Amino acid sequence: MEILQQMLKRAQENPQRIVLPEGDEPRTLEAANILLRDKIADLILIGDPQKINEMAAEKGFEYIKDAKIVDPLNDPKMPEYANLLFELRKAKGMTLEQATEKVKDPLYLGCLMIKNGDADGELAGARGTTADTIRPAFQILKTRPGVHIVSGAFLMFTPATHLGEGGFLVFADCAVNPCPNAQELAEIAVTTAETARALGGIEPRVAMLSFSSKGSAKHELVDKVTEATRIAHEMAPELALDGELQLDAALVESVGAQKAPGSPVAGKANVLVFPDLQAGNIGYKLVERFSGADAVGPILQGIAAPVNDLSRGCKVQDIVQMVIITANQAIGAKKN
Repeated sequence: MEILQQMLKRAQENPQRIVLPEGDEPRTLEAANILLRDKIADLILIGDPQKINEMAAEKGFEYIKDAKIVDPLNDPKMPEYANLLFELRKAKGMTLEQATEKVKDPLYLGCLMIKNGDADGELAGARGTTADTIRPAFQILKTRPGVHIVSGAFLMFTPATHLGEGGFLVFADCAVNPCPNAQELAEIAVTTAETARALGGIEPRVAMLSFSSKGSAKHELVDKVTEATRIAHEMAPELALDGELQLDAALVESVGAQKAPGSPVAGKANVLVFPDLQAGNIGYKLVERFSGADAVGPILQGIAAPVNDLSRGCKVQDIVQMVIITANQAIGAKKN
């Protein structure tokens, strides 16, 4: 887990402004206390200041005093955020009155703070659904230039040190898009490579997975992966990426040499791009359960600024970990 330690160090050396819209959620508040104690991020908590401070006092969370608390009902910048939302959404029929009401929603407010330059990233989802978290990000922050979809990656820390990068791999899309087309799959590949570089500190070698290796099977599903590989090469010609490859050809050197001779990726892939969500979601869970791997994520990628989603069953340490990741995404975004 050395990579996570490196991410922690980067976050502490370059603190980012991370907004937590669920500021009075108990696990979030406990995680915030740890993050502030360890000087991992400059936190912005959205919620009723009196309630947050009372909860912190009751639990002995002494570092919450170092957080900025934004009251969505009374903050002096609310009219500014409402006007920003109105300008962004008036073409879709939103009125200023509707924007003034909508901005009280902490998930919308968090994204507006990022859009306005008042925050660098957001983490939410301990209370709400993935759709609740992603919807405001789509509407306010939108996707990055050249990218049209959001996808979900997992950092996989496996005991199989002979695979990937000492057992570390990045899997995608395991969380968002049920059936991406070739263009979308290519975008997922390129953004996942960037995630591997920004968070893992590795030089990505991307395998576009299929049940076929280099034409060994003929099917329209194979054609999609082949076309996605071609598009991804056009998008990022410098990227080490190849496909279509079966999983064993992507990971095992002897198999890769036999099934895809001359490939720059076969047998040594550290980024695996699955052809659809069924394969990706099942795949990461199989690795997690059968090998005892640690799966960290999902990490949302493709949004114009870092916004990440938690499971409603998350633990305090999961929140701490995801803030570290969100901070590293923000650091990486500023370098690009």
